[in-house]
Amino acid sequence: MGRKSFTKSDAQLKGDSRYGSKLVSKFINCLMLDGKKSVAERVFYNAMDIVGRRIKDAPPLEIFEAAMGNVKPNVEVRSKRVGGSNYQVPMQVNRKRQQSLAIRWVLQSLRGKSGKSTADFLAQEICDAYRNEGGAMTTRDNVHRMAEANKAFSHFAW
Repeated sequence: MGRKSFTKSDAQLKGDSRYGSKLVSKFINCLMLDGKKSVAERVFYNAMDIVGRRIKDAPPLEIFEAAMGNVKPNVEVRSKRVGGSNYQVPMQVNRKRQQSLAIRWVLQSLRGKSGKSTADFLAQEICDAYRNEGGAMTTRDNVHRMAEANKAFSHFAW
């Protein structure tokens, strides 16, 4: 039996207050710590204001969406046990998981830094991802490189 195409939480997710985007709303929810959504919203919107000042050729929402699109992985490796051995098998990533991984990698990259405000680091990470640079893009490139190196085991992906 196949899985449902969307869960109840996807249907309940509404767009954010400033842009009306579900991607932004999902990102803010993942950015939130200890249930403090207003703090997460303030950090995100401050970061978007900074992004708007740094990159003037497009609106901040388009820059954010393009950055998240750049970070999304096409393939990933999954561990598969075959005949007593574990193989790292490259597999295609579905759209929903691509988005989840992209959000996770951006947040992981910005939370690993210290010194300035979170909004500054988030703005920097979004700008870097827009230019195909930064910590989240490095993680994505490592995943793609790993999948390329293990292409010989792709016949185990059934």
